[in-house]
Amino acid sequence: MARIFPFLEWLPLVNRRTLAADLSAGLTGAIVVLPQGVAFATIAGMPPEYGLYAGMVPAIVAALFGSSWHLVSGPTTAASIVLYSSLSAFAAPGSADYVQLAITLAFMVGAIEITMGLFRLGALVNFISHSVVIGFTAGAGILIAANQVRNFFGLPVPPGATFHDVAVFLVEHIGDISPAVTAVGAVTLVFGILARRLLPRIPHMIVAILAGSLLALVLDLGFGAAIPTVGALPSHPPPLSAPSFSMQVMRDLAPTALAVTLFALTEALSISRALAVRSGQHINSNQEFLGQGLSNIAGSFFSSYVATGSFNRSGLNYDAGAKTPVAAMIGGVALLAVVVLVAPFAAYLPDAAMAGILFLVAWGLIDFKHIAQVARASRSETAVLAVTFLATLFLPLEFAIFAGVLLSLLLYLNRASHPTILSRVPDPAAAGRKFTSADRLPECPQIKILRIDGSLFFGAVNYFQETLRAYERKRPDQRHIALFMSGVNFIDVAGAEALTQAARRQRERGGGLYLVNVKEAVRSRLRRGRYIEEIGSENVFASKTQAFAAIYPRLDRPTCMDCRARIFRECVSEFGKPEPLPAAPEQVLPAIVAQKAPRRILAVLALDYGDHDLARYAWALAKTLGAKLAFGHVAEWEPGFGFEGYLTPAEVERQLEAVVHGKLDALAAEVGASGAETVVAFPGWDRGIADLARDWKPDLVVVPSNKDHDLSGGGRLVVRDWECDAVIFRVYLFGALSRVAKAWLGAGSDTAAR
Repeated sequence: MARIFPFLEWLPLVNRRTLAADLSAGLTGAIVVLPQGVAFATIAGMPPEYGLYAGMVPAIVAALFGSSWHLVSGPTTAASIVLYSSLSAFAAPGSADYVQLAITLAFMVGAIEITMGLFRLGALVNFISHSVVIGFTAGAGILIAANQVRNFFGLPVPPGATFHDVAVFLVEHIGDISPAVTAVGAVTLVFGILARRLLPRIPHMIVAILAGSLLALVLDLGFGAAIPTVGALPSHPPPLSAPSFSMQVMRDLAPTALAVTLFALTEALSISRALAVRSGQHINSNQEFLGQGLSNIAGSFFSSYVATGSFNRSGLNYDAGAKTPVAAMIGGVALLAVVVLVAPFAAYLPDAAMAGILFLVAWGLIDFKHIAQVARASRSETAVLAVTFLATLFLPLEFAIFAGVLLSLLLYLNRASHPTILSRVPDPAAAGRKFTSADRLPECPQIKILRIDGSLFFGAVNYFQETLRAYERKRPDQRHIALFMSGVNFIDVAGAEALTQAARRQRERGGGLYLVNVKEAVRSRLRRGRYIEEIGSENVFASKTQAFAAIYPRLDRPTCMDCRARIFRECVSEFGKPEPLPAAPEQVLPAIVAQKAPRRILAVLALDYGDHDLARYAWALAKTLGAKLAFGHVAEWEPGFGFEGYLTPAEVERQLEAVVHGKLDALAAEVGASGAETVVAFPGWDRGIADLARDWKPDLVVVPSNKDHDLSGGGRLVVRDWECDAVIFRVYLFGALSRVAKAWLGAGSDTAAR
């Protein structure tokens, strides 16, 4: 029963204490909505009283059938500006036909909201990203200000003028501005700002309207200035109305109805959730859809245009101490009484004062803090925000919302199609040899260990395959691939086919593909499609320990014997720990230099601590011997990690190479090494150093090392393969290179050379 009548859940909570709090909050909200309702109706192109009507019946119905206890429904800025932008193309704002279209639109929006609620489509509004909302509201704020240029400056701006037209008209007619009208608008604006800052407990809009109205009265009586006014409002409850059920009208309004629905529901849910965080209440998004839908359908029969959750009134309702939805209902009923009392005084309300109020509203819609935050945090979200903002200014508003939503979805799909794929290695220093992505730890020369985080579906297949090919080019000797699959929650047929193709490829190369920690949902899909048979059930493992115990016997034994990495327990158990290279006698380097007099020296830099010491020494050595000098670096990177633009591996290498050349050039300039060349390699530290040596063909290579026995696990390979002499610095920290350089130039050093 509570699902049909949700107020049955909170009705038992109502008592004397909550009624007192709700009464105070409701009366406060009724007073605040008075100037807001008139202002929002002005934005919407509706007669002023319709902004008040939209705060009556819809507020009561939404409170009864919605999910939030603090949300207050009524007219809002966003709904009003979309209404004006869309309906002004079909009828003159303020006319009877225009009002009829607005009421019909409210009915259509309510019907769509109810349909979405019944079919439990509440999650759909989550696809309207925060950046779309920020961009749209900022653009709407500027449009509101542009639409009020006519009333604020007393200029005859043509009705329905676009933002661009208003800007051009203002520049061309700046000499026709009315000083009296502008003074009323400016005083209203100033008093509104001061009241909001100095009198936070008093509704600043009321203070501003009173100030502007008094000035207009003085100018009228004392100087004969004819200040246009809003005119008297009807002092009666909202009259009955009926939407148009013409199919042509509904076809014309359908795009606008859908756009308004999406944005209105986004507003309502975001406000509800924000207040629920503060109050500890649970929000049912589908029930909120039903409540908003019923409120708009009911409102369409009581002269209301589209209503949705109001940021200002809902926040005020909570801050004023509201305990239950009774507060919103009291606000709606109280507004009826307030309208009867104050409606005649609207005849003294200047249009310029309302324009000043709307300038305040427009400024408040531009969220500078979050705009700056988005700009700093993400280029893609900044693009969404900018596109939505510009589309709001220069396109029909319903299309601006759709443009932002579409771009958000495209960027989401792009991110989803690029799952994170990280290289993993066991850390011998961690408890249990925990796997990590540390790029300085040695890898097994025969097994590539990768972790996939994300869904492996048809959109991600190409990126997955490109990444495997990039790793294959980088380390062709790694013919076995172990995939950690604990981060894969979903796989489709295309993803399963990609795994089988990768398994066949590795078998053709003489290795294998192994799946580790596969989730049951993914394993079930592979089993039902018989993909496991192609991958090999013996190649699917429940744990890392089980996987490497089974993979290790399949490795090439001679390669294991020569390997100095020995990163697995099985390696150490069979072959023992790698023995350190024998210590070199003192004065080895001076002897090499004296005997061979190298003419080309390559200094390999880690772009880390100690680079300046090594670079200075290499430059001094090159100058002393009259040799050519090159600074080299192995630009290591992990496909799928650390590049926001979702570039292909080749594009990443091109961009990264340019960055590294720039850093090496800057380092050369800092140490005074004019004329030093710069070279870059990619395929991993050990093999990359060998490639640098072969490409540049030096006589002597100087390399840093933070190991006490070899070069990052590959010292023996490097010394064996280079076709030149090599000097390996043995220091525990690259920052200690200064001591090594001094020892080299002086009493000797701890080095190994060939």
